[in-house]
Amino acid sequence: MRTAMPTQVQSTPTIAVIAPGAMGAAVGHRLAKSGCAVLTNLDGRSPASVERARAAGMHDTPLSEIAQRAQWVLSILPPSSALAFAQAFRDAYSASAAGGSAKEGLTFVDCNAVSPETARKIAGVFEGSAIRFIDAGIVGRPPQDGYDPAFYASVDPREPELLEGFVQLGKEWGLRVVPLTGEGAGIGDASALKMSYALHMIDMGDAANASSPATAQALLHELADSQPVFLERMTKSIPGMLPKAYRWVGEMEEISSFVRRGLGEGEAHIHEGFAHLYDRIEKALPEGEDVGVLKKFVEDAKAVIQKSK
Repeated sequence: MRTAMPTQVQSTPTIAVIAPGAMGAAVGHRLAKSGCAVLTNLDGRSPASVERARAAGMHDTPLSEIAQRAQWVLSILPPSSALAFAQAFRDAYSASAAGGSAKEGLTFVDCNAVSPETARKIAGVFEGSAIRFIDAGIVGRPPQDGYDPAFYASVDPREPELLEGFVQLGKEWGLRVVPLTGEGAGIGDASALKMSYALHMIDMGDAANASSPATAQALLHELADSQPVFLERMTKSIPGMLPKAYRWVGEMEEISSFVRRGLGEGEAHIHEGFAHLYDRIEKALPEGEDVGVLKKFVEDAKAVIQKSK
């Protein structure tokens, strides 16, 4: 276990945001407006990205220098680039450490829309190094005046002070960090919540619970906050769907056939997946595991809605 870092946030932190896409540039702008020194790396980036970074107050900096100066690195990239960037940054940090100039106490926050498995792979990149790791998922639009997306965050349960430090950083410098704690919470759960939030209504409950009960609870609270009408509709739609799941199997198969003819094989797989989902639910009736998970999800949703009123 790594040495614990204090939860006190440095008065003027240096934070790297990689990279200045729409979300990354908006996050960088928010942090820069709050008084942070915000670094980024523009190697290979387009002219549009360079201009976004400049307008946001972000400073183009080599990875080797980021490793020497930043206390926090927020990775906000296309999901396909997340693992490769983590490896590149670890190598840059290792080279700086070998020269005695790497920043001590640096924390890498992966904010990408990746699966829990990929989040754990990225965490594994930093095993054995001095870099600490936070799994985060951004739910919502890029930040702007009057609006803050949620940075859901989870850590190795042995490092609660690391999560506290990120929450404090957000409070002091303009980010809404929501710690994901509770039963079963750990690395991968913030990513699972991000994935679950984007899923089909029925998949949401199953997928979130499969990650951890804490993930399911956090998802319900986020839906109550950002999509209350949708959450209310779920509490009515899911119970009505359960006894009719068999009917939805055939309907999804027909839609899949229709889509395949019109759009192609790849697009048809979406509704084939829904057909498999409804078939699994139908086979679990009346009280199988999948049905029990969905019923509990609905009851928990009702409780969250009631509490939010």
